[in-house]
Amino acid sequence: MHSLNDLPRFVEVVEVGPRDGLQNEANPVPAAVKIDLIDRLSAAGMPHVEAAAFVSPKWVPQMAGSAEVMAGIRRRPGTRYSALVPNLKGMEAALAARVDEVVVFTAASEAFAQKNINCSIAESIERFRPVAHAAKTAGVRLRGSISVALGCPYQGEVQPTAVVDVVRRLADLGCDSIDIADTIGVGTPGAVQAVFDAASRVFALARLAGHFHDTYGQALANVLAALQLGVASFHASVAGLGGCPYAKGATGNVATEDVVYMLHGLGIDTGVDLRAVVQTGDFITRAIGRPNHSRAGRALLAKWAAEQGNGTSAACAA
Repeated sequence: MHSLNDLPRFVEVVEVGPRDGLQNEANPVPAAVKIDLIDRLSAAGMPHVEAAAFVSPKWVPQMAGSAEVMAGIRRRPGTRYSALVPNLKGMEAALAARVDEVVVFTAASEAFAQKNINCSIAESIERFRPVAHAAKTAGVRLRGSISVALGCPYQGEVQPTAVVDVVRRLADLGCDSIDIADTIGVGTPGAVQAVFDAASRVFALARLAGHFHDTYGQALANVLAALQLGVASFHASVAGLGGCPYAKGATGNVATEDVVYMLHGLGIDTGVDLRAVVQTGDFITRAIGRPNHSRAGRALLAKWAAEQGNGTSAACAA
């Protein structure tokens, strides 16, 4: 385990707001707003943006315009644009949209898999085989995502051994990287370290990422706990947007602004412009009429507004 003086020097922040953050919105978000959001995030220096999902609009209506969104964004060199795909049909649409990476998703809990993707974990992996083959053939990165890795709304506790089993299956599928997701936000630092330590024994730690929701206020602590093991990739959602339709009360991903603020405070490079991300969080929450759940974002916006009111240049405030 690393001390605070021996943490990763660079951390990849994977921005999932345009997909995970917006997919549960009840009111349609216009494609133009999504495109603007992604372009702002790219301009802020985000190295990786999860931009779309090529899934059935019957199940996720908010993602129905993913092809239009991908066609409309200004692609920034150095930013990877990824999309979720549940099957070969989705994969074909993603390839047509020229994504850089496709994401397949399963769960560490059989109960959650049945509720969320209407099949067993083993069946979900079989569905992904043609997707994986198509990705490798096309030279597109393949990422696997494991939901409810730290607790399930239906079965309760999830053991690290169950997560390791799914990590092995995704590794055998040919995934270039794997996300370990606390979908309902019940994880605590000790549990996070236990599951990442176990997963790292069967899949390289450098290719694992943390995906933490903040339902119980543990997300930043969980990021730090994973950092201390050497994990150097984390998902975050601008303004803390999002939730889980299959987990009552689950809040969004940890806010991007809060993660970047903490990482920069630890002396860790992210390549991300914190001011630009804070302004992006303000933009999207105003655009869709939602509260801004980023504490760092709200505090910095208030600070800059006060400085401008006092005649102080806000340019040096960040």
